[in-house]
Amino acid sequence: MNTFNPHRRKLLQYGFMGLGTFFGNALLPSPLKAASLSLSLAARGELLPPDQNGVRLPAGFTSRIVARSGQPLFGYTWHAAPDGGAVFATPDGGWIYVSNSELGNQAGGVGALRFNVQGEIIGAYSILNQTNRNCAGGRTPWQTWLSCEEIDKGRVWECDPFGRKTAQVRSALGVFRHEAVAVDTRNMQLYLTEDQPDGCLYRYTARSFDAAGNPDLEDGFLEVAEVIEGPIGAVRWHTLPDSQAITTPTRKQVASSTRFNGGEGIWYHQGIIYFTTKGDDRVWAYTVQQHHLSVVYNAALYLRPVLTGVDNIITNATGDLLVAEDGGDMQIVVLTAGKVLPLLQVAGHDRSEITGPAFSPDGSRLYFSSQRGKTGRNEDGITFEITGPF
Repeated sequence: MNTFNPHRRKLLQYGFMGLGTFFGNALLPSPLKAASLSLSLAARGELLPPDQNGVRLPAGFTSRIVARSGQPLFGYTWHAAPDGGAVFATPDGGWIYVSNSELGNQAGGVGALRFNVQGEIIGAYSILNQTNRNCAGGRTPWQTWLSCEEIDKGRVWECDPFGRKTAQVRSALGVFRHEAVAVDTRNMQLYLTEDQPDGCLYRYTARSFDAAGNPDLEDGFLEVAEVIEGPIGAVRWHTLPDSQAITTPTRKQVASSTRFNGGEGIWYHQGIIYFTTKGDDRVWAYTVQQHHLSVVYNAALYLRPVLTGVDNIITNATGDLLVAEDGGDMQIVVLTAGKVLPLLQVAGHDRSEITGPAFSPDGSRLYFSSQRGKTGRNEDGITFEITGPF
């Protein structure tokens, strides 16, 4: 792990010389081109020394620990190895934060924290259990959580954040080493990453929809991406012969499919699918309408990159890209307005990773976990809340 050095930002100019595909063009949503974004302004100040919770933040931000692995909360013991997460608004003005548990041997699953309108925790419960290595996943616009199993025969489970409905496996989304999923809300197609050194990018298209226009996750087909012009460029999609991988792994079924080195987080925003690959520390952008793939961040282009160990990725309401680090400097890093800036850093958690970043419905609070805490043990995960001028 590299020790945080505030002077590294001065070296970014060398990296930006090679980032013509990133800053200042149509690959990023229009809010990212503005120099006066609120999050960009907030993140420009240096990170202060660690607070009482061991979190380094810019001035004006505060942290709170909302859960620790093994902690009893309203009858639920907060799970070990907290991973991917998302927030869902509740009718009473509060919200729910769901969090995966990346434990194996059928000890994984998903837990939920319920907050009232004041941000107080008023409930905790399980929405999925007895699954394996629930790593990341994705939030759907029809208010469910898709929890992904990161094992060779991994599946996707659709979960009810409110805990009223039993979680359902969604076999049509394929059987492979799932990492994360994002929903294109315009076309109602799902995009999925695969955590393999030679993994692929997948797309699910439903054949039928319910009365509300939501896709049927059991009646559809899975495709795999081929970048036909090289590592970046135009993308062609191929239907998988066997999405259940009965005889051949999905990533090996279409010879021309493009390989991605360790697919990680994925996110949809304003017609663009963003995803990360940990093997080469890249952030990618697939423009849906143009069927075109580009690299929007490549750590190899920086003399001393601020962002390494790329993992979960999200945007805020104004379109800033936030990338969580698996290792690296244990930071959440902002890509915005021609800059790469650390938003926060968890100090002393060298053997952990930052997981599950998600904003409250009003955008004023950011939730995430340090999966293994200071000790590097799954049993010592910590879930944080950051409040400030996002």
